[in-house]
Amino acid sequence: MNPLAANPLLTRTDLQTAVRALFAPLRPYFSPGSARLRLPFEPNDARGWLLESKRRALSWTQRLPFGPAKNFANSHDRANELESFARPLWGLAPLAAGGGSFDEWELYRRGLSNGSDPRHPEYWGQPLNGEQRLVEMAAIGFALALAPQETWEPLAPRAKANLTRWLLEINRRSLHNNNWLFFRVLVNLGLARVGAEHDAAASQAALDQLETFYLGEGWYRDGPGGQRDYYVAFAMHFYGLLYARLGAELDPGRARRFRERAALFAQDFMHWFAADGAALPFGRSLTYRFAQGSFWGALAFADVAALPWPVVKGLALRHLRAWSQRPIFTADGRLSIGYAYAQLQMAEQYNSPGSPYWAMKFFLPLALPETHPFWQAEAAPQPALAAVREMPHAGMLVCRDPESAHVFALASGQHWLWPRHGSAKYAKFAYSTVFGFSVPAGRLQPMPAGRRGLGQAAADSMLALSDDGAHYRVRDTPIEARIEAGMLRSRWEPWDDVEVETWLIPWPPWHLRLHRLRCRRRLWSAEGGFALDRTAIGRQEAGRGLALASGPAGASGLRDLAGQGLVQRMGRVVATAPNTNLLASLTLLPSLLGQHAAGEHWLACAVVGLPDTARWERMWGACPECPGWFVRLAQPTRP
Repeated sequence: MNPLAANPLLTRTDLQTAVRALFAPLRPYFSPGSARLRLPFEPNDARGWLLESKRRALSWTQRLPFGPAKNFANSHDRANELESFARPLWGLAPLAAGGGSFDEWELYRRGLSNGSDPRHPEYWGQPLNGEQRLVEMAAIGFALALAPQETWEPLAPRAKANLTRWLLEINRRSLHNNNWLFFRVLVNLGLARVGAEHDAAASQAALDQLETFYLGEGWYRDGPGGQRDYYVAFAMHFYGLLYARLGAELDPGRARRFRERAALFAQDFMHWFAADGAALPFGRSLTYRFAQGSFWGALAFADVAALPWPVVKGLALRHLRAWSQRPIFTADGRLSIGYAYAQLQMAEQYNSPGSPYWAMKFFLPLALPETHPFWQAEAAPQPALAAVREMPHAGMLVCRDPESAHVFALASGQHWLWPRHGSAKYAKFAYSTVFGFSVPAGRLQPMPAGRRGLGQAAADSMLALSDDGAHYRVRDTPIEARIEAGMLRSRWEPWDDVEVETWLIPWPPWHLRLHRLRCRRRLWSAEGGFALDRTAIGRQEAGRGLALASGPAGASGLRDLAGQGLVQRMGRVVATAPNTNLLASLTLLPSLLGQHAAGEHWLACAVVGLPDTARWERMWGACPECPGWFVRLAQPTRP
């Protein structure tokens, strides 16, 4: 069931309706005391692909009156059920702040009272250092700040005291040194706005540390050496803009800086969105889905006219409408874990069934009155944007197909091995709004000689290398990476005695990949293009130096580039393992396969993906040539 299917998502009233519709399927899962939501876990399809969890459920959960949970996240049941309880507040609090109706506030008042009461069987428990309950405190602090008339004022004095005492624990616990520091800020901000005890000094210390993550030109990193992904938009800037509005009177200088930085970031961030509203899949926590577009509403909330209001509104609403057409809901209408469909293979180890409701951050502008310029504006189409946009802080060249809505980013320089499939989420050569990206399957299966492991590796937009023909390594931690002369250059070592230097060159809708491979062992290589939905496939072709596939979902192909000293590889269209791609459950991967003796090898290919096949023959015949400088480098050295 899709609770957004019949909603045009055009007006403020439409979005108010959307918040209530997204909440409705959660109602049956509230615990008797309303402090927990015990959402069921569901596998993503009949094949029964399950997330290999690190369940650490505590024995006390077996004694709760409403039975044990099914927990597949990296934290215990009490925290997961609090997460499911709290995250809808990111949408419900703005709904109330803007005067929207909601008939279930008594559930939340009862839950806040019981969950913070140490004597109640549904007590959330004392949070530990760096654990999930600290995350969810932020949603409660946010709700106190925006909707005190529903979440604070009706509480009994004892309930207020218990909730205050429980929330203040965030000032006594260690937080991860990244966007988590904003959780302390939001909790104290919420308590301050309802006149409760709070710790202003702890907030200021957290804000001072957060300022050290600013890189310039609107970009933050998520902690020392941290990532530059959607956490910059839906965490660092989102929380900063909340503070810019709600804390401006006490901290005007910081509020001004947060606004100015957000305005700069918007100039880059709008390039991450296609004309049809799709956002670029990249990085971790993609199961939060339309939280990707929450930055646009946060600009409105803080009155930051970074772009004309019609443009901001168009970016926001197109994005939400694009998600509303995806099969992202369970049979009873809950948001599933996954991206474009219910898919656990890509999930993070910290995801639980309530995690996707971080997406409710999108609805922040509902706190604004109908008279606000954001709501009064007529949503405008995406303005004309450059075919290639350099983003040095993200290590990206963001490219746009001049004749379609396809946006893809060439990427180098980011890595993070902590999340599941970190190299797939950060270190691929390309990420696409049309073709997504793929993560490897959980285990290898026996396959015919010469193809073993390729389907499981799902190495789209990667050069995968193997020393046994079965197990493949890809770029995960570049030794160095930079943008130079309009291209991305990186150096990486999959083994101690193997070095690869890679150049990525934009040529929309194509891009070029050039590699110098130096190895002291025999290697197999497989370089993948964009993965194409194979639920309905038309043409496939593979041969010496080329591979392509096309069908209703579009077309994908790659060609080796000829030239003296360059390796020519054999093309093959590989059927990847099910549920590896974020956008399509079954995909084909045009690939170039090679075998390389110990020594130095020069590889070059051109890659293209189109969302339709009407232009295919014309584009396929207009393949760019290998740059002369690379051909000269590849020529054998003469004595």
